[in-house]
Amino acid sequence: MFNGIIFNQAKVKKIVKREKGINLFLYSRINLSKKDLGSSISCDGVCLTLVSCKKNICEFYLSNETLLKSKFKKIKLGDNINLELSLKYGQRISGHICQGHVDTVAKVASIKKLDRSKIFNFKIEKKFIKYLVNKASIAVNGVSLTISNIKKNSFEIWIIPHTLKLTNLRFLKKNDLVNIEIDILSKYVKKFINVKK
Repeated sequence: MFNGIIFNQAKVKKIVKREKGINLFLYSRINLSKKDLGSSISCDGVCLTLVSCKKNICEFYLSNETLLKSKFKKIKLGDNINLELSLKYGQRISGHICQGHVDTVAKVASIKKLDRSKIFNFKIEKKFIKYLVNKASIAVNGVSLTISNIKKNSFEIWIIPHTLKLTNLRFLKKNDLVNIEIDILSKYVKKFINVKK
């Protein structure tokens, strides 16, 4: 479990294709060792298991199912990845509860600069719009953010300079893909209402 507050990033150093997935090697200054093997780490919002760690190179295995549902199907060498270690008991939660179970990908439709902040418009499949709520939380590439506006086939996020500085969202360009995890509370409420009907 994560809270979507990002302090660390990694860079894709190696990608090894497998029959049923890929092995992903990331370079990061995050302090990990052999004792952390098997730990869950959020990589751009996707909960992955640490397979190996040596000299700041962390290895993860991604199945075809994970590739299918995330932006990692288009991953390439040099890409910047947001990293978050799983929460520890008693740790402060500054964002919102994130599971690392990505629901879908969204595409950057537009980026507007407003002073030092940026307003991103993300195009998303219409079937996911019903789960979005104005001023509610959403995880974009693993970053806990607040929805500022909802449109017919898209939603907007206002991102402040501090968040841009600490995350890979500052590198986004029009038509780039991002991982999306919808707030788990929204999904539970929607399912409950459907059952009641």
